[in-house]
Amino acid sequence: MQTIKQEVMWAKFVAYKFLRKVLGSNNIVADFPSSSETMFEPEETSGASSSGQASRISSGKHIADDQGKHKIFVGSWNVGGVAPPDDLNMEDWLCTHNDPADIYVLGFQEVVPLNAGNIVLGFENRKICCRWNSLIREALNNSISKHVHEEDKVGESYKGSVSVRFCLHETSFCFVCSHLASGGKEGDENNRNSNAAEILSRTRFSRGPLRNLPRKILDHDQVIWLGDLNYRIYLPHTTTRSLVQKKEWNTLLERDQLKVELMEGHVFQGWREGMIEFAPTYKYYQNSQVYYGCDKKRKGEKKRAPAWCDRIIWFGEGLKQKEYSRGESRLSDHRPVRAIFVSEIEAPSNSRRLGRFNCLKDHLEECFNEKVPCNVRTSFYSE
Repeated sequence: MQTIKQEVMWAKFVAYKFLRKVLGSNNIVADFPSSSETMFEPEETSGASSSGQASRISSGKHIADDQGKHKIFVGSWNVGGVAPPDDLNMEDWLCTHNDPADIYVLGFQEVVPLNAGNIVLGFENRKICCRWNSLIREALNNSISKHVHEEDKVGESYKGSVSVRFCLHETSFCFVCSHLASGGKEGDENNRNSNAAEILSRTRFSRGPLRNLPRKILDHDQVIWLGDLNYRIYLPHTTTRSLVQKKEWNTLLERDQLKVELMEGHVFQGWREGMIEFAPTYKYYQNSQVYYGCDKKRKGEKKRAPAWCDRIIWFGEGLKQKEYSRGESRLSDHRPVRAIFVSEIEAPSNSRRLGRFNCLKDHLEECFNEKVPCNVRTSFYSE
């Protein structure tokens, strides 16, 4: 009997904490709780939230509740399986020397070499991944004095994609990082279109806490897709190389596969991309500014024309792109790309917050009235 009483009091204690925090500053909902999160935390005398571990994203600074717009940095880089040197300068790509963003989303492709051991057998070079994480963390922390949070969880991933989502106030976000089918032959673009369609149709998220969060990518309010999409240019190799040398970007972009396929409705219907005013990001000799196949001293090499393989596109309302450019690191055969967005966030009203809280309150009251042991914790968070 004593045990039941303590368990009921636990439910009342949680309800008390959530009732106090229902109008508090926590405004991000993740799919799953952090493994280090505890419910019985001491109350903060400063008035700060004591459940901040349940609301973490890759952020350069704390997100303020009273702001309706937030700056998002999105970057993608195919690093070609090359391990980064310890002195690699990440700040140039991340633009940390300028006004930092509120949210940083970074996607990498080919972090480890594409060989049978890493792909078929599933082996992972953890040292390389840890080194990338360390360099990114150092670049952000060196230029941003505020605490950098880590992402809670990722969604399910399918055939070369990883999807991440979260809610900020009343706005749901989804970020998709993918590496689509390669190949520069005629008809290879159909494989890339098929990859994208399959990712959109097969990706499913678990239901979020306290409310029915979107389960499909396109059901989110704001969606950003980044990665090595591998789309090439519908021109002969020699013509492409000549136009690249002359920096005739507009002429090349008229024959860019992604733009053509998108315009004709074969893929990514309703998606948008910013204006491209930078050189093709693929394919370079490593540690060089020379495109692959353009070095006359090297004979017998496979022909690969330059292309904008690395892209960032978006879907939904409330996103405005402020920058679309590339970095100049020569680490791999790809150049990294970046985009900066300003996102308009729908601020929550007090009535909607209280309405979403009712389902939790009713559940806790039921536990109290029926003396149901609350020894199995469900995933719920205060907003």
